[in-house]
Amino acid sequence: MAGNLAQKRAKKAQRRKLQVAEKRKAEALEAGLPARVSRAAQAPIQHCLLNESLFEDGIGTVLLARGAAPNDVAFGSFLIDVFCLGIKDVMFDVGGEAFERTIDTMNAASPLVPVAPNYARKLLRDLAQWSRSIGFEPHQEFEIVERLFGDVSADASNAVFAFGQDGKPLYIPGPTESSTTIRRRIEHLRSVLGDDGFLLESAA
Repeated sequence: MAGNLAQKRAKKAQRRKLQVAEKRKAEALEAGLPARVSRAAQAPIQHCLLNESLFEDGIGTVLLARGAAPNDVAFGSFLIDVFCLGIKDVMFDVGGEAFERTIDTMNAASPLVPVAPNYARKLLRDLAQWSRSIGFEPHQEFEIVERLFGDVSADASNAVFAFGQDGKPLYIPGPTESSTTIRRRIEHLRSVLGDDGFLLESAA
């Protein structure tokens, strides 16, 4: 009799542990990046911005912000290299102050100008496809944060983008890239495109 009671208690305790574990898992998913982006994508678009000199400099940022009010904002920023590497970095953040800081940082590099959201989404998707074709995958969180565009249709834009320069990828090593990273990327480009299939320029 005592043995049966102990077994029942043990089973009950195990069920409670499973319930707690499932609840914690659900809470973690709810607080995770995909869920946060999905919730933010329901809010109105406040801003869609792009560095004005993107196609002259080769590098810049696409910035999309959604929210019901200026201080109630969630935004995604996409650091992109239209000459070679594609979607280099992705960030998702919330809050008016964080957004203003990001705006200031991006403006310091090159003035930000408004662009249509469908133009920005098409730019990101076309760039990701092009960079993949030469072996450079977009940042690991790109597909998640890109969902912030929600129901914005890239197909609604008829923009045509020319990536690289003179029809070839142009690799410009960044000032923070290690010599190992630079060497590896050059070797990769040679293996995929051949010695004459890409351009190389030293960082300024």
